[in-house]
Amino acid sequence: MKSPKITLLTMMVLAVFLLHQDSWNWKAAEPLVFGFLPVGLAYHAGYSVLAAIMMVVLVKFAWPKHLESVEAERGERTDENTEGRE
Repeated sequence: MKSPKITLLTMMVLAVFLLHQDSWNWKAAEPLVFGFLPVGLAYHAGYSVLAAIMMVVLVKFAWPKHLESVEAERGERTDENTEGRE
């Protein structure tokens, strides 16, 4: 069985994907948000912020830790190999 963390992250990605499908704002120029921004454009601005927050959450909780250790080891080996070349 999948861990609850994976299930919640998957549900979050699916919810953000479904929110991106906004067919209801295509022909509506009114009401204007903040007096100048069409509602469809304001929706997409908010969606962009939501997508950025989702990416932060995914990086924080779903980033594969083993990739970080490989990069650290490569960096240490590179430093050791270049010490005598200066």
